Amino acid sequence: MSIKKKAYYLLIGFFCFIVHSVAGQDQQQADSLKKIYQQDILADSVKLELLNNLSFNEVNDLKLALQYAEELISLSERLGNNLYLHRGYFQKGNKKRLMGDLEEALDAYFKSGEAARKANSFKGEGNTNVAIADIYSISNNHPNAKLYYYKAIAILRKSNDSIALASAISNAGDEFLNTGDYDSALLYFRESGLIFEKVNYLIGKAYSLGNIGMVYANTGQSSLAEKNINEAIKILEEAEDYYPICVYLISMSDIYLQKGDDRTALNYAMRSLQLAQQYGLKDQISDANLKLSELYERAGNTGESFKYYKNYITYRDSVNNIKSVQKMADLRTDFEVSKKQTEVDLLNQQKRNQRIMVVSLFIILGLTIVILGTLYWYFRNISREKKISEGLLLNILPAETARELKRNGKVDAVKFDEVTVLFTDFVAFSKLAEHVEPVQLVKSIDFYFKGFDEITTKYGLEKIKTIGDSYMCACGLPTANPTHARNVIIAAKEMIDLVKHAMNAEDGLSHFDIRIGVHTGPVVAGIVGIKKWQYDIWGDTVNIASRMESKSDPGRINLSEITYQEIKDEFPCEYRGEIEVKNRGPLKMYFLAS
Repeated sequence: MSIKKKAYYLLIGFFCFIVHSVAGQDQQQADSLKKIYQQDILADSVKLELLNNLSFNEVNDLKLALQYAEELISLSERLGNNLYLHRGYFQKGNKKRLMGDLEEALDAYFKSGEAARKANSFKGEGNTNVAIADIYSISNNHPNAKLYYYKAIAILRKSNDSIALASAISNAGDEFLNTGDYDSALLYFRESGLIFEKVNYLIGKAYSLGNIGMVYANTGQSSLAEKNINEAIKILEEAEDYYPICVYLISMSDIYLQKGDDRTALNYAMRSLQLAQQYGLKDQISDANLKLSELYERAGNTGESFKYYKNYITYRDSVNNIKSVQKMADLRTDFEVSKKQTEVDLLNQQKRNQRIMVVSLFIILGLTIVILGTLYWYFRNISREKKISEGLLLNILPAETARELKRNGKVDAVKFDEVTVLFTDFVAFSKLAEHVEPVQLVKSIDFYFKGFDEITTKYGLEKIKTIGDSYMCACGLPTANPTHARNVIIAAKEMIDLVKHAMNAEDGLSHFDIRIGVHTGPVVAGIVGIKKWQYDIWGDTVNIASRMESKSDPGRINLSEITYQEIKDEFPCEYRGEIEVKNRGPLKMYFLAS
């Protein structure tokens, strides 16, 4: 598994589920509390807290921790205590997640969030949203993951709980890491690390160090990756927090594999497997087996490679239930059984038949190698072509729309009630085009539009299309975004800055000033036709946004009344009055303050 690919199996920030105690998990405390629990002398109200602490601190025996959580849920329901009902379901979700039961974990978290809302617990509701987002991220449902991370961070800012807030920020950083936005991931991890360090929370600091190491590993900075990950492992070992240690050990294995030190890479992978087996961490057992299979295959030890690959399939299926992988596991298992049986038969053959059997064995092995090699080449080429085609499709359509198109062969039009649309247009472009070579003109537009693409991607805007020298994008679709107007305003400001900085550049390109218009409202989105698909939006909101651009001034961002109401508390604006608009009559407009 490559370092980049492995990011999808992480969500190291899962530790943020420490929401009821600022201290980290403590097995010794669990052992001490267990003695009190066995005496069964506490009143119901006190027993709630005891069960919560037992479930939280029990790290060596996940099944026992789950029993404590179930008992806490039952007692909370009987007493009508929503706060501890939230905590009971939360602990249950945590343990189910660590045991690899993602569906049951998600169900428990939703019930936990409902109880937290009834108990008016901002902290509980915020951390539950983080937990739900983590499950969606592990399941590669990135739009839902981001949505719940945004919700969690917004709620936790009201709770004044630094650890919970920093944990949510760290987990959001994991989501950026998983989707390949390494610059943003690094910013999130550093912010969470500063908060943890400020409150002297060592476990949080360890996760931040490890996550920063993962970013460096993904960007090829192996020395910095190794330094940060080793510091994280040292802290986590002292805290007996083994789940992230298993992940970081696999990362260390990848780093040393890239350095060409196969022996050290093998030692790290084996250590990860041993820890995961000792503490029953299914997904980490699966990852460690896969890494060992790859390392032994690289060393030419096919037998050991098959053994660990079979173990990988077994544990992966116990979590994901993937039929196609099971089929491959059956093929590999059949091959090993056949090989073992052949060895037994060879040992029982008479001497006069040994030469014939040896020759036959080599023929069989040769044919098997040819067949496996052909299958490997075939499936590798299919996989590569599939990735290329999917990449092209995702470059044309949003991810959700592309999935719907592949699934149904068509895309239904969808109405979005709150979307912010942005138009740009270059000043005096047509006049300049008359005097500039077409090739240079296209290069100049390409320079600006590439910059705009980077900005829209950075702030979660969806590029709709370009029409000549006009650039159109929107935020709030195909996934709803509560900060759509804010994101567009920040993106627009960066577009203005890009144009200003490029104005005096001596790069052989033609440079322009720019007008920007922004409007917020409902739109209908989808694709039409059967050839040259293009994701597009329609509605009066689009027309008004275009009018906002045409009524703007060079270097300025012109806002409609609706957009102004959305962002006025955060961004200063200048009222322009009511301005006549073609086919619309007078409309109130505002310039964003420079």
